[in-house]
Amino acid sequence: MAANNILSIPFRKSSHTSLSNAIQKYISSKYDQHPDMFRHDLEVIDTLRRDAVNVREAHEVGIKKLQTYAGQLVWISGKFPIDIGADFTWYPALGYHTDHPLAANNLQYELMNILYNLAALYSQLAISANRQTSEGLKSAASSFSKAAGILTHMKNQVLPELRMANPPDDMDEATLESLIQLFLAQSQECFWVKAAQDQYKDASIARLAARVSDLYNLAREAAVKSEAISSAWIHHMSAKHHHFAAAAQYRAARDCLEKRKYGEEVARLTDSLACVHEGLKECKGKYLSKAVVDDLHGLKQRVEEDLKRAEKDNDVIYLQAVPPKSELKILERANMAVARIPPEVANPFEFLGPHAAFGPALFTKLVPFAVHVAVSIYEERRDRLVNNSIISELETLNDKLHGILSDLNLPGSLQALEKPLGLPGTLVQHAEEIRQADALNRLQRGFADINKLCSSDRTVFEEGKSLLAAEEEEDIALRRKFGTQRWNRPESRLDPTPNGGAKLWNQAAEIDGYFASSTSSDGVVREKYAAVQETLAVLASSDRVIMDYIPNSRRTEIPETLKPALGRLRSAYNEVLRLESRRRKKVESLKTRCRADDIKTDILAEAARLERTYPNTQIVAAHFEDFFDKRLDTLYEPDVEAIEKEATDQEKIISDLQRANREFESQKKTLGGNPERERALQRLDNAYYKYKEIVNNVEVGRKFYNDLSRIVEQFRTQARQWVNERRMDARSLEDELSMPPLSSLSINPQQQQPARQGYQTTSGPASYYMNPQSPPQPQPIRQPVIHSPPAEAQIQSWADNVEQEHPKPKPPPAPVANMGGAWLPEMGIKFAPAPAGGPGSTSSGGSGPQSKTWEPSKGIRFG
Repeated sequence: MAANNILSIPFRKSSHTSLSNAIQKYISSKYDQHPDMFRHDLEVIDTLRRDAVNVREAHEVGIKKLQTYAGQLVWISGKFPIDIGADFTWYPALGYHTDHPLAANNLQYELMNILYNLAALYSQLAISANRQTSEGLKSAASSFSKAAGILTHMKNQVLPELRMANPPDDMDEATLESLIQLFLAQSQECFWVKAAQDQYKDASIARLAARVSDLYNLAREAAVKSEAISSAWIHHMSAKHHHFAAAAQYRAARDCLEKRKYGEEVARLTDSLACVHEGLKECKGKYLSKAVVDDLHGLKQRVEEDLKRAEKDNDVIYLQAVPPKSELKILERANMAVARIPPEVANPFEFLGPHAAFGPALFTKLVPFAVHVAVSIYEERRDRLVNNSIISELETLNDKLHGILSDLNLPGSLQALEKPLGLPGTLVQHAEEIRQADALNRLQRGFADINKLCSSDRTVFEEGKSLLAAEEEEDIALRRKFGTQRWNRPESRLDPTPNGGAKLWNQAAEIDGYFASSTSSDGVVREKYAAVQETLAVLASSDRVIMDYIPNSRRTEIPETLKPALGRLRSAYNEVLRLESRRRKKVESLKTRCRADDIKTDILAEAARLERTYPNTQIVAAHFEDFFDKRLDTLYEPDVEAIEKEATDQEKIISDLQRANREFESQKKTLGGNPERERALQRLDNAYYKYKEIVNNVEVGRKFYNDLSRIVEQFRTQARQWVNERRMDARSLEDELSMPPLSSLSINPQQQQPARQGYQTTSGPASYYMNPQSPPQPQPIRQPVIHSPPAEAQIQSWADNVEQEHPKPKPPPAPVANMGGAWLPEMGIKFAPAPAGGPGSTSSGGSGPQSKTWEPSKGIRFG
């Protein structure tokens, strides 16, 4: 097998980026620890990156540099968010835009590039191995298998976590899949060569060759879907697929000859020759390397010779029937190539430590980012449990209790009878509380704040929604312009990408629902306020105004028969007051406990335990779920269970109160009384409790709109990003569709046709085919100097060992007939001589030299 009939991928190139600066800034802004604590780690991470990105030669020394940096990247990904604040800039290695870098603030993007270069290094080490020896073949097969394993790890583990809507063309799923199958095919090819060199049985060699053919075909099918795999590589894969299909049938035919199946031998040789012809068809565009073409021609010659001999022997001697191809048994496959992920890539944490291969893990003293996320999750879950399952339930019980008291006209009936003149003590306390709180102004400020927050949230939301609507109109207009067949991208509301149109429009509908619900709730609260505003204004005024509001009763003596009923009712009502007081104290105590519930120390201990127990697993917030449940159950489950007892106690107190009130009312009928004073006192008491309820509603509304502001802000940001991406995509697609069709292009047959782009490389000999002997080439015309990235970042060269079509010296232009003043490029440009008598002109008959300085007034003459 020739030494240059297999492929490798070049390195991706990166520009300088200071990862340590981004980490330092992030620690300063997000963590409680000072960045100087990690000065050594910051220096190490920059050194590791510098060493890794400078690996650009096929040498085994680079393996450890790339693996170490990749392992530390995986480790620090558990301590920092993916968007750490460093813009990593990388140039593509494959495709047609290798001089256009892509920068991304993304740790996983950095990891993808490092692993890609590691796979490229293994593929280049395989190319450089001496595949004429058994050890060289073994080394090449192993390197190709490791390259395929690393790419498989990238595709299955890293790419799903990349969080990029459009990953680079040479690292998208189709490209990675094609490269995986390509390297597996080339690894399998090494086993095939080894078997042929060691003269294995033809049947075994045939099974190996059949599997090589399958793998090359899988690589070609995936490459067709890729935007980065060049046409030359696709033709190479197709040619190798047919070549090894032919080689498999050829070896199977030799096995048939050994087993005296002469008719089947002829059939398989015929099919082998057909496969060779299919492979040679790929040579038409001169995309293939000379080694691949020579291999095909060599196989063709051997097959033709054996087929001629086999047909003659069978026709003259053996006379066996030649079965059609459809009746031939499908060859079995022997797969030897397996994608092997190096353990340093699959389990990098095993190689981190004081005496491990990668050295000590960096930033170990820094609290993992997942812990900070877990703390936030715990606090949010704790607050939700306390507010919704305890405090809210207690408030619901209190509201029910106040409703029953209002229905019973309590405490108005008691106060009117016990204190027929002046103001009851409880009412005086309530009035003083209202005055100190500046109740009316407080509620007005609360409503104004809610209106302002609602208006601000709605403005942000409408801005994001208008962006979506504008993009939808633009997409509809372009779809009408180019037609649905040509404008084939998803509609705006159906875009399935992450954070795409489908998700954003659904989110917009949800937020609309939030606003509708909040508007309705705001209206209910304002109706509550309107119902008690006048009474609350009386309660907030002076004692004299309140006394004028409440009519006095004439002084009466309470009959002895009524005193027992009055005492029982007062006792029952006092139980209600004690119940409310106990609940208020419980709520305050609960809030104090929540503020004092600092989980940081305990969760750090839990994180350390998890790291020791699962050293190969990256810590994420989900790992603390059991810890959260146990802690919440221990601290707050007794309070949740006590709600049922509170409800039972309240039912008993209400039952006693209602029984005492019925007895009191029946006894009071004989006394008479002042119902107007009772109703006035009751209205003031109801206004006080309604005020407390409205204050709570206003605080809930303010918190709701503050939380909603984060949601709508995120919605607007995502909408803006998505709309910008869609517009860029639309411009690109519109430019593509607006280009003239190929049929409108014409080529002048008299002009020199440009050489194929695939053979004009600016990076010198490519590393994909390493042909030590290259045929002499004609000296090309000097091309303009083009400043481009280094060779590692260049577009794929097709194959520099093919007899390349270099630009030939341009022949002198043919004489051009008079075209009636029309100018052609072959004419060149001539400047007309100065008119007679003009500046710089000579005498009419003179032959002196004319001035070569062109004047604008002279004009330009063509021809």
